[in-house]
Amino acid sequence: MLDFAIFAVTFVIILVGAVLYLYPSSRRASGIPGLNPTDEKDGNLQDIIDRGSLHEFLVGLHDEYGSVASFWFGGRPVVSLGSVSELQQHINPNHATDSFETMLKSLLGYKSGMGGGASESIMRKKVYESAINSTLKNNFPLVLKVSKHKPLCSKLGGHKTLLYWDIWSEIGKGYLDGSLEKSSSRKAHYEKALSEMESLLLSVAKDRKTQRKQAVFVDALLQSNFTERQIMEDCMVFTLAGCVIAANLCIWALYFLSNSEEVQDKLHQELEDVLGSDPVSLDKIPQLRYCQQVLNETVRTAKLTPVAARLQEVEGKVDQHVIPKETLVIYALGVVLQDEETWSSPYRFDPDRFEEESARKSFCLLGFSGNQTCPELRFAYTVATVVLSTLVRQLKLHRLKGQVAEIRSELVSAPKDETWITVSRRSS
Repeated sequence: MLDFAIFAVTFVIILVGAVLYLYPSSRRASGIPGLNPTDEKDGNLQDIIDRGSLHEFLVGLHDEYGSVASFWFGGRPVVSLGSVSELQQHINPNHATDSFETMLKSLLGYKSGMGGGASESIMRKKVYESAINSTLKNNFPLVLKVSKHKPLCSKLGGHKTLLYWDIWSEIGKGYLDGSLEKSSSRKAHYEKALSEMESLLLSVAKDRKTQRKQAVFVDALLQSNFTERQIMEDCMVFTLAGCVIAANLCIWALYFLSNSEEVQDKLHQELEDVLGSDPVSLDKIPQLRYCQQVLNETVRTAKLTPVAARLQEVEGKVDQHVIPKETLVIYALGVVLQDEETWSSPYRFDPDRFEEESARKSFCLLGFSGNQTCPELRFAYTVATVVLSTLVRQLKLHRLKGQVAEIRSELVSAPKDETWITVSRRSS
């Protein structure tokens, strides 16, 4: 539901500090194997920075200490789970809040809806997901049109696009090394961009309320009993996360397809068989099963969202390890998505692996498909399906000779450098 450059430090590291700030935790030691703090004040923060990202740090942590491991953020212990088995023991399918939404709201400093009761959280989740679904349904012709001409983000408009990137590129940046606090001009620039974007979203909501229409995302939120602040925050999350996840899912899918003519041809054949000469439609998308497999494998291979997190609401247990109440638990999804015990040839792009029930079950458990899919990712899948159906039916995608796209693991994984492909027209 991202994304919403941070140089050597990933956005997700800041999640740890943000969530711990919002939810003060117990200082009890968990007894779980892991790293001792290298600094009394910062814990293992420097170790994370030295590895380049939280994901790379977690890879090393789990290699050394196993699938349940701990580290320290400041004076507080954090537990990380790095296998399907351990995640299966910990994940509660009845969670009322979405972990990605919680992460992003923490980074933005939004607290509304994060401390309410379960019934309030369930209600907000239902309204939020319904708003996304109705937006896609009401605006699907526009999505089709945009996919043929220009990136979705460019439809925001010049100044609005700049505000968007000013906010996304600075979320959490500088909190670890203090650079944002030390640079008054940079901090002022970020806070001004965030304030302007919030004012813009509040203004749009106010304007749409007087029009009493039901065509776009904010309209569905206005039908609820949400406060103006809650509506603005949900609009901000969807604007940031929906665009970044959709954009990077499309980028990675096109890159991986350009490296596999066989996968392209198989996808092209499915598109021809299901759609013929007609444009893709919402009712046809569920029939594009191989396209779904391509996008699943894109998410897995690119580790699109490499880290998730939840607060331990009550004392819990994973294997023989007790996790104290109010401990921050990291889901090392990037580690699990390329675990050799779960995926055969984990570094190979192979959509056919999702023909197996075990692969689909593991993917669903991790929250990338099924009922637990974050709504922003579900939105991104629809957008990416439209893009692929438009391009692959008309063009052949070719890799640029010598180019290897490296992954920058942030809140949403993106290529470290610009990624290029070449195209040629398909013969009739």
